[in-house]
Amino acid sequence: MEDKDFLTEIRLKAETWLTADYDEVTRTKVQALLDNDDPTELIEAFYKDLEFGTGGLRGIMGVGTNRINKYTIGAATQGLANYLNKEFADLPQIKVVVGNDSRNYSRTFASVSAGIFAANGIKAYLFDDLRPTPEISYAIRKLGCQSGVVITASHNPKEYNGYKAYWNDGAQMISPHDKNTIAEVNKIKGVKDIKFGDVSAAVLFGMHIDEEYINDLTTISLSQDIIARNREVKIVYTPIHGTGVYIIPRALRNFGFRNIIRIPVQDNLNGDFPTVVSPNPEEPAALELAVEKAKEVDADIVMASDPDADRMGIAVKNNNGEWILLNGNQTGLLMVYYLIMRRKELGKLTGNEYIVKTIVTTETVRAIAEKNNVGFYDVYTGFKWIADIMHKKEGRKTFIFGGEESYGYLCEDFVRDKDAVSACCIIAETLVWAKEQGLTLYNLLNRIYVEYGYSKEVGISVVKTGKSGAEEIEAMLKSYREKPFKEIAGSKVTMMYDFASLKGYSFIDNEEFSLVMPTTSNVLQYHTEDGTKISIRPSGTEPKIKFYVEVHEPVASLDKIPEAEAITTARIAAIRETLGI
Repeated sequence: MEDKDFLTEIRLKAETWLTADYDEVTRTKVQALLDNDDPTELIEAFYKDLEFGTGGLRGIMGVGTNRINKYTIGAATQGLANYLNKEFADLPQIKVVVGNDSRNYSRTFASVSAGIFAANGIKAYLFDDLRPTPEISYAIRKLGCQSGVVITASHNPKEYNGYKAYWNDGAQMISPHDKNTIAEVNKIKGVKDIKFGDVSAAVLFGMHIDEEYINDLTTISLSQDIIARNREVKIVYTPIHGTGVYIIPRALRNFGFRNIIRIPVQDNLNGDFPTVVSPNPEEPAALELAVEKAKEVDADIVMASDPDADRMGIAVKNNNGEWILLNGNQTGLLMVYYLIMRRKELGKLTGNEYIVKTIVTTETVRAIAEKNNVGFYDVYTGFKWIADIMHKKEGRKTFIFGGEESYGYLCEDFVRDKDAVSACCIIAETLVWAKEQGLTLYNLLNRIYVEYGYSKEVGISVVKTGKSGAEEIEAMLKSYREKPFKEIAGSKVTMMYDFASLKGYSFIDNEEFSLVMPTTSNVLQYHTEDGTKISIRPSGTEPKIKFYVEVHEPVASLDKIPEAEAITTARIAAIRETLGI
């Protein structure tokens, strides 16, 4: 299609949003896009329909079919409501939970969603104010609901928002419910198909669930006696303008910690996230104010949660007294090690326990589990796959921990999504457990490296925006598949796993074999002779292609760690050169 014809089609599509079915503010904004001599924004807003994927919606807020707004949110909710009414037709009353984070318009979109559910005969429990995403998961299970949604774009920049859908187990949907819901959402062809209702028909609730959630979290503590002796450790915590602001300090106090130091300017609930470029605890800049405070008060740890409080990042002091940020793999290693070793100390490790990680998360987690006779499962990226294992093992095995390298952790079995609330409590507990052994968290991490080998992990994201960017990402993945590397940074490739086709290939035996996974996923993974693992996948929620690089180097003693660091850093640089990133 020629550019002129394409633009004509876009304009015709946009003009359908000028009818009386849309509110006046929306019509005015669409008209402004149509009147602009530069059609770039018009095209980006309407060139496609924002896709309801297996996790829901995520995108930039604004008018248009490719944007997050009350109409795209409305279509998603109507489709989900239609599926719930079909799937649970025999129930006298279908129930859902609706929650939201601190982003701009999140409360508006939550109210719109609750009103649509109510208009479809579904009882909507609407949290009375913003809440962490894991608490929505908890409430679904606690209230016996069939589904739930939370309005959030997690750690994305302020321009974004999203819609996350859950099933009756408190986890994000997997097959068949994800595909069936998508099919129903795709049947919504226009605003006339959406039953917009009154939010006053929803049931406002919240405080009693907060209490039950926090009390249940306290039951996972393994070291109340140690906390009691170290209750004054200095914990600097920031919610980065998000939903952790009330819940996480309360949970820490309930665990027994008394000295929680805040960053008042970041306690301000503001969807513009005014003190940071991006409210992402993976980004050093997001923790700058907290680290400054930690230096000022000589703190023991810095903790940060993202706007919907499902991800946690931490900073600790190294042996030179310098504050450093740990990556998601390192923080996960500390918690896995503590949860297993502390259970062993208490005689609570029975051999029936298990942990779950994602395929792009460090293999050292596997090594710790296997050495200590703890069950281990590797799953796709996304906590719904960790929750799927939990569902399958429920009542038969004891869940200890689930984690992913992208700063998401789960330490309890009564929530089925990543939870920064419990993660903050457990990493604080790990801190005081180490302290009683004369160790800092940095020292403890190095002890793990000596025992299991030094590992260094780097996540590299290559951003490709818009329509052309999506096409470029697709072309990159196609090239990696059709022309696989035989050698990476001087180390021979031993295995290649293509999870899109569920085929693996051994370069040692020159043999193809099948991969046993619940479904396909657009991930390509290379393993090399020196223990390197490289995973490549497009982001499911952002316009980028992600590379996960993990390298290993044995270390005989603590004094050899700097040497291992230098070797692995050089190896990663060589890998980047091979991959051209």
